[in-house]
Amino acid sequence: MKKKTESRNRKAKPLVHKIGIAAMLVLAGLSVSASAARGAKGAVHQANGVKIGEVTQTRAIIWTRLTRNPQIRWDGVTWPDVKGKKPSGDGAQGRYEYRAPQIPKGHILRDMEHIVPGVPGQTRVVYWPESGKGAKRKTPWFNVDPARDFTRQFVLKNLKPDTEYGLTVLGRVSAGTAASCEVKGRFKTAPVPNVPAKVVFTVVTGQGFHRRDDEKNGHKIYPLMQALKPSFFVHTGDIVYYDKRRPVAHSVELARLKWNRMYALPFQRAFHNVVASYFIKDDHDTWQNDCWPTMKNDRMRDFTFKEGLGIFPEQVPMGQRTYRTVRWGRDLQIWLVEGRDFRSANTMVDGPNKTIWGREQIAWFKRTVRESDATFRVLISPTPLVGPDRENKKDNHSNKNFKYEGDILRKFISSQKNMMVVCGDRHWQYVTVDDETGLREYSTGPTSNAHAGGFRAEYRGPEHRYLNIVGGFLSGTVERIDGKATLTFRHYSVNGDVLNEDRLVAE
Repeated sequence: MKKKTESRNRKAKPLVHKIGIAAMLVLAGLSVSASAARGAKGAVHQANGVKIGEVTQTRAIIWTRLTRNPQIRWDGVTWPDVKGKKPSGDGAQGRYEYRAPQIPKGHILRDMEHIVPGVPGQTRVVYWPESGKGAKRKTPWFNVDPARDFTRQFVLKNLKPDTEYGLTVLGRVSAGTAASCEVKGRFKTAPVPNVPAKVVFTVVTGQGFHRRDDEKNGHKIYPLMQALKPSFFVHTGDIVYYDKRRPVAHSVELARLKWNRMYALPFQRAFHNVVASYFIKDDHDTWQNDCWPTMKNDRMRDFTFKEGLGIFPEQVPMGQRTYRTVRWGRDLQIWLVEGRDFRSANTMVDGPNKTIWGREQIAWFKRTVRESDATFRVLISPTPLVGPDRENKKDNHSNKNFKYEGDILRKFISSQKNMMVVCGDRHWQYVTVDDETGLREYSTGPTSNAHAGGFRAEYRGPEHRYLNIVGGFLSGTVERIDGKATLTFRHYSVNGDVLNEDRLVAE
């Protein structure tokens, strides 16, 4: 890939010196009165806000959920840190058996802290162009689905490209009753492919509930990202951790709890009410660490891989496929890929029959990339293609046990003009350039400093253009500068400092 690059590590002024939390929550429609916080009889609530996803030039999906209370429960029984016994035998060093019961004896789930119970009821979406040029449209009222955690998703069609939309999501107990809750939001549709447009996007990975850096509000990066006014946001996976303690998700109910509590945190709620998002899953929000479809269940008890596959599209706005590509104006197209559904066992001998993506997805990826005339093309992957990773890892294309397929993908992507990779999964930030193909890869790093680790500064090699073992997020800005299409990546700290900037000028 031939392009001019300007890369620099730096410490800059924070993105924002101070963000008023109360003001931000009010703007996002999340202010709650004392009486409402206690819950009203005969009312339903939306403690999880909304998620706005899969936005294109003409479509968007609005995710909704009805809850018993307007907020997360903070005063329940504390989740115990159940470790159980260390297993014996080969390969067991340092690993705990997590199959012990997670809820204390004498209690049930409704007694525990952080719960956000769902309730039956109906929701609808009202939406309109914020320019005022166009009438308000309303979806019908629909029941939320108790079998899908009391959620309902609405597909908005026939939208106008490059247009700001406002929306209100209403909830009521049943037909004929008044709405008892509402969430206000907004989003912008994508520009058409033949028009140059400034596009700002942010990307993150790895957010642990117990590693949040603001106990009552969530992860501090969310208001920082929101201040950038991104056109869209991508979560590359490990959105929740089913296999981490307090509690380990031994059931569908505990798996859903992990989603419910994460998206009842005020920072996350406020952000997703007003930013279009795309979600990708990885191992921890599919089932368990480094998992594949035929993997033996060594820790998750009654919770299965198949059930994990079903929960993901239930908890995020999602179309029919979890791999897709989206065009954002003349100068940007993104690819979002699936890394768990189709993969071979990590333990399988490497070769032409071993895969992470599967043949159908690889064929789709190559075809759609070749068909694209976008100036910049960005693969956003849940796991690395370049790395480098640690020697003991065996789960991604930068590892030697997936080298055959990794070589094919690295060679193909690097042969494309102005194409690069953004990846999640790794708990450190980096920019690397593959020494064999020249493929450039940006790792977002995790969402908090408590989540950073697994690599060391002394591991830095000649392929690294930037390396930092910190939490934060990655932003990308596509724009025309002096008539030239430019893509600028910036790594941010959890406090909003710009730690690295990399400017790519299109060939």
